[in-house]
Amino acid sequence: MFSAVERRQFTAENMSCRSFRRDTMKHTNHLINETSPYLLQHAHNPVNWYPWGEEALQKAKAEDKPILVSIGYAACHWCHVMERESFEDESTAALMNEHFINIKIDREERPDLDHIYMDAVQAMTGSGGWPLNVFLTPDTRPFFGGTYFPPARAFNRSSWKEVLTGVQQAYRDKKNEIISQSENLTEHLLSSNSFGLQQPGGGGFFKEQLQTMADNIFSNADTVWGGFGKAPKFPQTFCIQYLLRHYHFTKQDSALQQALLSLDKMIEGGIYDQLGGGFARYSTDTEWLAPHFEKMLYDNALLVGVMAEAWQLTRNGIYARAIRETLGFIEREMTSDEQGFYSALDADSEGVEGKFYTWSRHEIEEVLGGDAGLFCEFYDVSENGNWEHTNILRVLEPASVFAARKGLDLAALEARLADCREQLLNRRSGRIRPLLDDKILLGWNALMNIAYAKAYAALGEPVWLEKAVRNMAFLESRMMDGNGGWFHTYKNGRAKVPAFLDDYACLIQAYIFLQEITGNGDYLHKARMLTQFVLDHFQEAETGFFYFTHRDQTDVIIRKKEVYDGATPSGNGVMVFNLLYLSIVFDLPGWRQHAERLLGSLQTAIVKYPTSFGVWAQNLQLVVQGMLEIAITGQRAGSFLRPVLESYIPNKILQAEETASSDFPLFTGKIRGAGEPTAFYLCRDYSCKAPFSSVEMLLANV
Repeated sequence: MFSAVERRQFTAENMSCRSFRRDTMKHTNHLINETSPYLLQHAHNPVNWYPWGEEALQKAKAEDKPILVSIGYAACHWCHVMERESFEDESTAALMNEHFINIKIDREERPDLDHIYMDAVQAMTGSGGWPLNVFLTPDTRPFFGGTYFPPARAFNRSSWKEVLTGVQQAYRDKKNEIISQSENLTEHLLSSNSFGLQQPGGGGFFKEQLQTMADNIFSNADTVWGGFGKAPKFPQTFCIQYLLRHYHFTKQDSALQQALLSLDKMIEGGIYDQLGGGFARYSTDTEWLAPHFEKMLYDNALLVGVMAEAWQLTRNGIYARAIRETLGFIEREMTSDEQGFYSALDADSEGVEGKFYTWSRHEIEEVLGGDAGLFCEFYDVSENGNWEHTNILRVLEPASVFAARKGLDLAALEARLADCREQLLNRRSGRIRPLLDDKILLGWNALMNIAYAKAYAALGEPVWLEKAVRNMAFLESRMMDGNGGWFHTYKNGRAKVPAFLDDYACLIQAYIFLQEITGNGDYLHKARMLTQFVLDHFQEAETGFFYFTHRDQTDVIIRKKEVYDGATPSGNGVMVFNLLYLSIVFDLPGWRQHAERLLGSLQTAIVKYPTSFGVWAQNLQLVVQGMLEIAITGQRAGSFLRPVLESYIPNKILQAEETASSDFPLFTGKIRGAGEPTAFYLCRDYSCKAPFSSVEMLLANV
């Protein structure tokens, strides 16, 4: 949002270590008993914060005060800045407490509210972000808002006190106009949410559309540093995944080159933690050098998945190493004793963004001694620093090129660098750590579960299969609500907030991939049951699209339908995949028709804007290319999963049973008697070739 110079101005002074400071609280508010780390960060503020709920909403009506909703998340740098500058200031808090009912929301706990009010602010201002500060009438309709406001007028932004005073006076003196504005804005939100169902463009889906989507992705590609677009640069894993699969289906070299360039430059860049593994949220520059240092669970899950596909295609060890290091980071820093996955690590430590991860050359020399010169040259470390007078570790040329240029043995170089990294990681472990957001979110856990499944499929590490199975067992034991539904968030033994569409969609997909790596058909039955639950409770009857919220949820002004694929996949896009896959597994043609209706409705937008509809683009790719149905049955059928899993077959459905079950139509007529040899079937639309007698023969015909 701001330049490096502006960021320094805001972070250079009054930076204290982030902590809850419950022992020094001067003010009591309503957040103390919350479990969200973000809300607990604000429990000490002199602002009288409420969580979203009946108490605050009824108080606003009773006192006829506007509601101030402030939305952020624990790893949000600018949320911390605004807290230090404004929400911790006594005079500012007094103004807020006198004139407003103040509500704090963790956007990750209540993404439904965040979506609604973010749309409102974007409609009013043309931009959005976090912290999100929006003013509502007592009946929760938005009428004014923005993102970060400084404590004094700066950067063409009004000060926060000016905003508060202006809104309070407008509500007092022009209430009818405020109410009218809020009603008009709510109508706009409803209208923008009411896209209908249309027929597929041109009457069907065609291979030419797949090339058009690839070309449209290429038009935004950075062919020097990888990725797409200009700074700030996000991983955009869905585009990379589409190009990998496009190469698989078409052998178009440019698709593979751009996909691998993007992954390679990220792995070599500062966005990747060269010591501890794992990826930061995004890069503030085109070269992937300077990240926004927060580490999010979902980014790492999606990147592990796409790196697994890259390894299956290329067998390049850079991807295997990055997968192992990233999952090592997840196990070391982001996994609970119960085997749930935590949400995020903050960008800040000791009040300074990136301080935990950056290095001076002097400190590196102090730790590494005689190896410091080699290490610093390889990782672009200088006396003056490569970023804001400090150093972010990055690789400017592959180890093989560096070794050849220096006349070094490659294996010896890699061993020395590995030893140096371990020493520096040990030194770094003694620093004050960034805040851990230790809430466990259902949908993000499902994404990481899928990542473990894909990593196991590619590289075969048994511990990753075990991790996926144990994580799913944890989710089932802690986050089900007992009535067929699930909860969205869990912490300290307490699950709360009804699950949203994205939670269910990703959970269904996790069950699908768990079945593929384990051969356990029970996971498919669970996926089918949950899909029916989503159809019953989230579907809009007129269009077939799915609302973000359950039909029984009543504390939102509109039920949004989200279709764009952003940092995480849209629930509607994932549900299209789920419906396509399960329609074949259980022979449910109505589900396939449903998926194709949704694809058809957005077809024009998907083809034209694949960077905004990356998951949808992959679904369209699957429909056009067709699904391969692979069935393995007979003696020791499950033992033959590995060769199939490690092969790159992105459009496969894979099932294995020793004695085929009548529950699954793919095994109809393929039941093998006890002790009979294994048979391998390759089918399309239940039309199968003659069974192969070996897995090698099967793979040769894929």
